[in-house]
Amino acid sequence: MKVLVTGGNGFLGSFVCEALRRQAWCTEVIAPPSSEYDLRVPEQVKKIYGDLHPDGVIHLAGVVGGIGANREHPGRFFYENLMMGTMLMHEAYKSGVKKFLALGTVCAYPKFATPPFKEDEIWNGYPEETNAPYGLAKKMLLVQARAYRQEYGFNAIYLLPVNLYGPGDNFDPETSHVIPALIRKFSEAKEQGHETVTLWGDGTPTREFLYVEDAAEGIALAFERYDGPEAVNLGSGREISIRDLAALIAKEIGYTGSVVWDASKPNGQPRRSLDVSRAKKYFDFASKTDFQEGITKTVEFFTKERSRLREVRFDPVAL
Repeated sequence: MKVLVTGGNGFLGSFVCEALRRQAWCTEVIAPPSSEYDLRVPEQVKKIYGDLHPDGVIHLAGVVGGIGANREHPGRFFYENLMMGTMLMHEAYKSGVKKFLALGTVCAYPKFATPPFKEDEIWNGYPEETNAPYGLAKKMLLVQARAYRQEYGFNAIYLLPVNLYGPGDNFDPETSHVIPALIRKFSEAKEQGHETVTLWGDGTPTREFLYVEDAAEGIALAFERYDGPEAVNLGSGREISIRDLAALIAKEIGYTGSVVWDASKPNGQPRRSLDVSRAKKYFDFASKTDFQEGITKTVEFFTKERSRLREVRFDPVAL
């Protein structure tokens, strides 16, 4: 199979491309940079299929960021993610693509979903407000996948990953997610001799995290083995509070100062934890990387690359 990976040069995408190249069934992986095809433009979406003729598509590209970026750009996050995914799936169907994998987000779940979140609970309420536009735009790919399967027999599948982390993540303080943001904050505080680090919220929310290489393996397995209409969670099955996460990262970095929690800033969703039994049942996926090991590898990556990463400013467009 010749597989097109949108966002294949990004954080997750680079690992997915590596995972696909190890598969005997995958004859070619195509991952053009966003500078070649702007997937927010209809003509460019048609062109990518006309130029590349993939047999399958794994859609990872998106406009992404942490709580701050979501609060600052809710309209952009909704519109660009919605249009990108909708057009890519529609043109894939029209072009005769054999299989389409759409990557959703844990942000699609209702704000007060009961942990661990089961896939069928995705329809039971409105998402957490700070990232609802992004989450709802991604959730519409599940609706489209089901509708196209029902009417056209199009083989589209949908995965719901938790927050990812690992080497190669986005460490921009303005747009990063929680793990790389904490790694950078504590590293810089240690270097500069700061006695305190101020963090958003009160530290009580919990999160589940999946190491990026495990996520890539899960996506490759799903693409090979799963052909059903049901959404499938992709996670580790392990939950940790933000307060405990901060303490773990501070210890890993060797920061000995104190943490000040700014409760005037939003916490985000109270809890995030996934029921991962469906992934095990349908395509035999279970995460392998111990969380402490994953954090150590991510900190080592940042430590090694931090002089370069300090100069990187991340514009959350189609990665």
